[in-house]
Amino acid sequence: MAKVHATFEAELLATCLSHYDLGIIKGIRKFPAGSRRAPKVIIKSEKGTFLFKRRAHGRDHQAKVAFTHQLQLHLAAQNFPLPHLVGTRDTNNSMLIHEDHVYEMFEFIKGKGYDASLDATFNSGRILGLYHKLLSDFQSDYTPPTGSYHDAGAIHQAIGKTVGSLPIDSRPTGDEVPTTVKRIEEIYVQSARKVEEIGLPNWPQQIVHGDWHPGNMLFRDRHIVAVIDYDAARVQQRVIDFANGVLQFSILGGGDDPTKWPEYVDVTRFKRFMLGYDSVNVITKHEMQCVPHLMCEAMIAEGVLPIAATGSFGRIQGYPFLKMIDRKVRWIQENVEALSSVLDD
Repeated sequence: MAKVHATFEAELLATCLSHYDLGIIKGIRKFPAGSRRAPKVIIKSEKGTFLFKRRAHGRDHQAKVAFTHQLQLHLAAQNFPLPHLVGTRDTNNSMLIHEDHVYEMFEFIKGKGYDASLDATFNSGRILGLYHKLLSDFQSDYTPPTGSYHDAGAIHQAIGKTVGSLPIDSRPTGDEVPTTVKRIEEIYVQSARKVEEIGLPNWPQQIVHGDWHPGNMLFRDRHIVAVIDYDAARVQQRVIDFANGVLQFSILGGGDDPTKWPEYVDVTRFKRFMLGYDSVNVITKHEMQCVPHLMCEAMIAEGVLPIAATGSFGRIQGYPFLKMIDRKVRWIQENVEALSSVLDD
């Protein structure tokens, strides 16, 4: 059965919109994107086009929302590409609190998805570099989270649970599954240890995005016109952020059978992303040495968490997905030197 998106009741929506100075409203339409638990509408008025949303429970902690708004306002003041927050009429508050719910209003920005072109890839790296640069000394009274996919206890636990989570009728018998999972665990441990040896714990930390992937940005003519979703912002070493970012922009999939996906990453896109970042925020040699190892950790973390919980990765059966991860991280390990030296040319 298809899941239904949450919607606004007409009277409630009218009450909420009365708190904003939008002028004459010409039209309202549902916007069924993102979380199904967070109703959203596009509002067209004489003063522009806006996106109005209610935050889903679990993502509506007021102090956390205020922190993400503080980030966005700081970035907007420096012309970073993002949808600007719209304040309420009376207090210019970026949050509207009504009946224990948190509401937000943004300017609506039209854009397209990532087209996998080299120009779009370069700009994705460049804008992440700019994001880190603009937030390098950002301070807040709120204490952001610090966890990541790197050497995380939750990931170690999830790896251990994957074998038992796989449906019996969809996995091979014998030692094949435990062998694959053990190899993935070994690579996760090896990668984390290598990153520590290179020096990651001694490097400065700052606010990072935490979820830099193509779905969190809008493009126009292969330039980024808006970066969205700041809920994963946290304090980490910046390399943890751009290592995951370059993985998201260079990984190759294809079709419903992950066992047929290429084991290699798109090295050209990998290099273009890193060049984009480095063009505005210089990457150190030691950071580049960490990137392939962190990519292995990030890929393993992204796969094992949902598989440990549900036995699958979305609609894909868990074990074929684990086999794909195993092939890809082994390829990265075999090509660490080439990947870590792409900026040396």
